[in-house]
Amino acid sequence: MPRDSRSPLRRDHRNLLRRDYRKLLGSPLQLLLLACSFALAGYAGVRLLADDWFGVALWFVGAAVLHDLVLVPLYAGADQVLTRALGAAGRREWILFVRVPAALSGLLLLMWFPLITGQVADEYRSATGLSGHGFLARWLLITAVLFGGSAVLLVLRSRRSPRSRRLRRATKERPPVIH
Repeated sequence: MPRDSRSPLRRDHRNLLRRDYRKLLGSPLQLLLLACSFALAGYAGVRLLADDWFGVALWFVGAAVLHDLVLVPLYAGADQVLTRALGAAGRREWILFVRVPAALSGLLLLMWFPLITGQVADEYRSATGLSGHGFLARWLLITAVLFGGSAVLLVLRSRRSPRSRRLRRATKERPPVIH
């Protein structure tokens, strides 16, 4: 076979491989950003583990065990109670308006728990020069704002025009089209 007849096939094959690699790996900018994020994470890991690697590893294992054995059953049970209560009341669509602010408030509580409970107020003052008091009031205020904003969104959503509600209901009740 002459060499010229094989080269277009090879070229097409190479182009196909390049496209497949591009789909698999992403653009060069994505690869650069990924490499930079790995470098930054590696640097942070080296700095974090330099002093007390055993304490850090113990903290990670303890946090994973606490999360899996205590927190997951706790918030899964609370979510199940909420789902059943709102389902029984015929308001199952309200679940997200409770879940989202509760999850954000719980995350803030988890992150700032030592300061919210006042356990490390003196250490916080000595490290930052700022008062360690008032975190409980701020967390309660943020929680109230989250739930209040969610309630406002729920009211705005429920006050849609009756015409749009009728159209939505009619669309849901329409039988499927058979092809």
